[in-house]
Amino acid sequence: MKILVLNNDMMERTVIQQVLQRNGHEIIPAEDSDTALQLLRENSDIRFVIVDRSTTDMEDKQFIKQIRDAKPPYYIYILLVATKVQDTDVTTPRAGADDYLHKPIVPIELKSRVHIGERILGLGDNLVSAKGTLDETAMYDPLTNMLNLKAFLTLSRGELERARRGQSPLSLVALGIGNLKNIHETYGAGIGNDVLTVVAQTIREKSRSYDSVGRYMHDTFLIPLPGVIGQDAERVAERMVKGIMNANISLLNGTPVDLTIHAGIASSQRVTASTEIETMLQKSIEAIKNAKQNGNGHIHTIFL
Repeated sequence: MKILVLNNDMMERTVIQQVLQRNGHEIIPAEDSDTALQLLRENSDIRFVIVDRSTTDMEDKQFIKQIRDAKPPYYIYILLVATKVQDTDVTTPRAGADDYLHKPIVPIELKSRVHIGERILGLGDNLVSAKGTLDETAMYDPLTNMLNLKAFLTLSRGELERARRGQSPLSLVALGIGNLKNIHETYGAGIGNDVLTVVAQTIREKSRSYDSVGRYMHDTFLIPLPGVIGQDAERVAERMVKGIMNANISLLNGTPVDLTIHAGIASSQRVTASTEIETMLQKSIEAIKNAKQNGNGHIHTIFL
């Protein structure tokens, strides 16, 4: 770990350096607060600072407060070295140091304080990572790994706004598995979930890498197509429908699992102020119902 040491007493700095280097840390020295702040700005991997109150201009320049006020995207742990600790050092955690060390410096105590700070930074990083994982998990349907409805609508509204600003076309494709309920009842929920997984994989393979594919309700998938309308949107949907129908899904004993698949498209030649993604969603589902009337594999488009 890189540790910035703000201390202009050569003897003390040497002690700190020797103690911490033996534990694998890299010491970056600074003799005044301006130099230290510049080093922090230039080195985003410095997460730990040891600052000596009695040998530097720390208080005159309000060094610790400047670090906190800068609000870097990562937390900087600050260990204050002082002959005497003041009440404000421990009662203002958002502006003050995280821990303190009495002078004269005792090597074993210094090692212990740095180790504690390192553990706290590690715990903080783990929490940030866990939050990121939870945020990402909350966006996706756990079975198909497609966007869930909430995340899909959020991203689709962004596509809609871009199309609205450019007054450009936008289509929304809805792909529905017509007999998924029957598959569940005939073969069990496990096979039904396997079918959903295969369908989702096929849609992903047949869509563009940047398309936002979402899962709607139990048996329907949604794909927005910015800049695409009419027959072009139908060709995209047809590619997906054919891919799903040719997936050759079967049981372990070789029994084929036949799928009925339909596509509905809501297509807008020019997105206006009155166009809403919810309306396009409703129309695409309505288009699926119309496609079902014409048999398996059919596609129906509703123009807005």
